[in-house]
Amino acid sequence: MSDKIPIRKMSGHSKWSTIKRQKGAEDKKRGLTFSKLSRVISVAAKLGADPEANFKLRLALEEAKTANMPKETIKRAIERGSGGGEQAAFEEVTYEGYGPAGVAILAEVLTDNRNRAVASLKNIFERSGGNLASPGSVSFQFKKSGLITIKKPQDSDQAILSIIDLGVEDVEEAKDAIEVYTKPADLERIKEELNGLGLEVLTAQIYMRPKTTVVVKEKKEAQRILRLMESLEEQEEVQRVFANFDIEEGLVS
Repeated sequence: MSDKIPIRKMSGHSKWSTIKRQKGAEDKKRGLTFSKLSRVISVAAKLGADPEANFKLRLALEEAKTANMPKETIKRAIERGSGGGEQAAFEEVTYEGYGPAGVAILAEVLTDNRNRAVASLKNIFERSGGNLASPGSVSFQFKKSGLITIKKPQDSDQAILSIIDLGVEDVEEAKDAIEVYTKPADLERIKEELNGLGLEVLTAQIYMRPKTTVVVKEKKEAQRILRLMESLEEQEEVQRVFANFDIEEGLVS
């Protein structure tokens, strides 16, 4: 099976998941991170407060653990969602838009007021030289996948060959990590099998992966795109942002 998927090294270019991960070590906005995670946990807990029986909640709790979120904060978020506390009235909405250079962007939002959310996102897009788009006009450019990020081991080539033999969809090697793509239904199984191989799993999530990418070669354009992405990420109701840009590494500052 290992000869069916090429080992792809991402040296020379960076996408948003890579840039965000590398900047994450410098991110001091813990309060905003915890606020966003609380919403995700509350919404997931509506499907059941037992993470063993609720995969969505289990993923959210793993993300909270990675972010060192306090246990009491997690407990309150679960209680709000499952009915043990003040009920959360958040809706899950995905907004679509285009940024500079025609980059396609999806923003996953948890909000209790759609009018406020759309006005806020419209303002962010337009300030950055982009625009909100109608539903369906952007999402077709993405495919739902599982994404598991693992810490890069010393012998990364051998590790990748072992990963491919697990039946994954794709593997990409970045400078600081290995990104493993799976079918959404296989995410949990592959994660456990990676742990079984002795590999350190950093994150596991459902991910909207672009089917094609827009290569960005001009620094000014790259800066405008990254400012837009960061502005969206800083909006409290925005949970995750996906984009199809591929920026040359030297342009990322």
